[in-house]
Amino acid sequence: MEDTKQEIYKISVRELVEFVYRSGDLDNRRGGPSDLNAMQEGARIHRLLQLKEGPEYRAEVPLKKEIPCGEYGILLEGRADGIIEDENGITVDEIKGMYTDVLAMKESVPVHLAQAKCYGAMIMEDPEVSELGVRMTYCNLETEEIKRFSYSFTREKLLDWFEETIRLYRKWTDLDQENRKAMMASIRGLEFPFAYRPGQRDLVIGVYRTITREKLLFLQAPTGVGKTISTVFPAVKAVGEGLVKRIFYLTAKTVTSRAASDALNKLRESGLRMKEIRLTAKEKICPCEETDCNPVHCPYAKGHFDRVNEAVYLLLKEKDVFNREELLAQAQKHEVCPFEMGLDLALWCTAIIGDYNYAFDPNAKLKRFFSGGQAKEDVLLIDEAHNLVDRGRDMFSADILKSDFLTAKGLIKNVSVSIVKTLGQCNRDMLKLKKTHETLEVTEDLSVFLTHARNLSMKIEKLLAKNIDFPEKKDFLSFYFKLRDFLLASERADDHYLTLAGPRQKDFCVQYMCVDPSKDLQECLDPSKAAVFFSATLLPVNYYKKLLCMEEEPYAVYAKSVFSPENRFISVASEVTTKYTRRGPAEYSRIAAILRRFTEGKKGNYMAFFPSYKVMEEVEAFLLPMAGEELEILCQTQNMKEAEREEFLVKFSEDPDRTRLGLCVLGGIFGEGIDLAGDRLIGAAVVGTGLPQVSEERELLKTYFDERDMDGFSYAYRYPGMNKVLQAAGRVIRTEEDRGVILLMDERFLQSENKKIFPLEWGNVRAFRAEELEERLKEFWNA
Repeated sequence: MEDTKQEIYKISVRELVEFVYRSGDLDNRRGGPSDLNAMQEGARIHRLLQLKEGPEYRAEVPLKKEIPCGEYGILLEGRADGIIEDENGITVDEIKGMYTDVLAMKESVPVHLAQAKCYGAMIMEDPEVSELGVRMTYCNLETEEIKRFSYSFTREKLLDWFEETIRLYRKWTDLDQENRKAMMASIRGLEFPFAYRPGQRDLVIGVYRTITREKLLFLQAPTGVGKTISTVFPAVKAVGEGLVKRIFYLTAKTVTSRAASDALNKLRESGLRMKEIRLTAKEKICPCEETDCNPVHCPYAKGHFDRVNEAVYLLLKEKDVFNREELLAQAQKHEVCPFEMGLDLALWCTAIIGDYNYAFDPNAKLKRFFSGGQAKEDVLLIDEAHNLVDRGRDMFSADILKSDFLTAKGLIKNVSVSIVKTLGQCNRDMLKLKKTHETLEVTEDLSVFLTHARNLSMKIEKLLAKNIDFPEKKDFLSFYFKLRDFLLASERADDHYLTLAGPRQKDFCVQYMCVDPSKDLQECLDPSKAAVFFSATLLPVNYYKKLLCMEEEPYAVYAKSVFSPENRFISVASEVTTKYTRRGPAEYSRIAAILRRFTEGKKGNYMAFFPSYKVMEEVEAFLLPMAGEELEILCQTQNMKEAEREEFLVKFSEDPDRTRLGLCVLGGIFGEGIDLAGDRLIGAAVVGTGLPQVSEERELLKTYFDERDMDGFSYAYRYPGMNKVLQAAGRVIRTEEDRGVILLMDERFLQSENKKIFPLEWGNVRAFRAEELEERLKEFWNA
């Protein structure tokens, strides 16, 4: 029997009027309160005004209206600040707190009035209400001065206006219904677009079951198993079954986002109709030379909100796939910001592809999807999930420098004496901390500093709300955002964080360091129905399960490699090491000699990965005289531009005329994410175990996990290092036809703690001395 459950579009009154009636400019110069301060101050002023009212005043009245629209419905919900019922009838009171001069206001803000009118129309469900009043109450959050505007509406006039408002919104929901019908019909008969590889069908079923059971899945998926299509296809089928409404494919790098688009395009070849958007960072999609989003500096910002709805609507009618090029073309045609237009388009797309930060970063995540409180309708497919540990730490951590306050004083000195004074207080607080913290260390003594910093933040917010312009405003806003991020981190900080103070280079720093991001990441996962973490190097899986979520028993699957073991040769060169105690000319010379032997087994393209630029350059100096005419050595340089990276990779061509050895840095731009299939790369040597450099931060991580009986050395050093090793080794053998060799160059690879992390498909990895290694390599290539 066919499921006849009607789809409901749930929207708040505020969201409705802000969407239908938005207008004006996009303007980054209009600062506003942080979420926390805005809620606190707004709630305070609401309570203050509501308590002053009499018994005829009902505060915070929930309202709901169901609007049938044929085959679907709209559920409109809201909460009126106040409803007054007295001898004069019914009046809706809408309260707005702001820092601007309310006494200078000549009329209410149209979108604010529209919100109150919606509440009035919802009250007029009662046929006995023939007339209704609206009172707009504006209150200055600082002075508590009040300005009110009163309106009166007949039943006929207000309901006609409300009907027109719903009609304007239904234009969008009708189109969405049309698109979704076509999509659901296209999914119904959709089949997996390839012949299943061994174990791949089980993988697809495992992802689908994870979605149906609303769980988390950690998927170790070796290269070649088809992890992208194996996660995208079951997610698409889940959409067709009504289990989820949206698919978020989250990546750490642009190259993996292309893989998701390729998978969806493959399904489109079989008939799939699905709206897909690839979100691009603002800096990469901005058509202006400088990203400065205001009507003075950007023609696309001026009148953006007057035109953006039409631009989005027309795209939704005409296209299914929205990439960077499509967004830029439409933005130029309608003179709107392509980045903001893309975010608006995402509301009506089923497949949303973008960076991790759209789901997890507290400053960048799409609150319309990940703020909580909404129905669990999404599945998150998190690609290259091994990157999320460090990315998560970076996203949730925040710091501020003593010099930041001094610089800000210079920027604001001609604008606000009060802010200059509070900046001085914060600077003196940092000076006191500096005297008691000679190294970066855990501190508990931040209460006075935080009090002054919060006071500073509130003063800046009040200034920005007045929209005063001054030459240094852009730089001062950057300071304010950094301060705001720091204060938000102070609110999040708990036993998953370390609160640190100490010197940083020639400055002094206070930092909230997120050591274990599991709690913050879990809060971002909670609004979604299910999530799949997948990577070719999610080892050891328990390390990632502990740091990426707080679910007690998430699923875990180790996908079987489809590559034949006979196509791969793996060995350890145990005569060398990159231990600091052994580094020197003799060791570098031995490493160079083994690398030369490594490349002599067969003419072709090879890469060697080093723990640092310094070690790489030292070995290169010994390797160059050994190279001769048969071996071309290419070397990664620091801060390579995109064109230089492409030029480097182009050298690794099919059927090369000579042997090439690329020297690269472990964990760098060539250490993961590049795909050199076939003869483009036949060998990879990894020099050293990839351990991060010893630093104050790493030692703090080690101590933190040791104190919790969690093997601090492994968590801070071994696991991050070995992940870089596995990623680099994974550059070789990208298809079932490829053959290749992997050489692990360090005696420490034979330690049992490191061997435990080797992928199962590597089998029993053996060590050979240099002379025997050369013979074994020749045997492999001649086999």
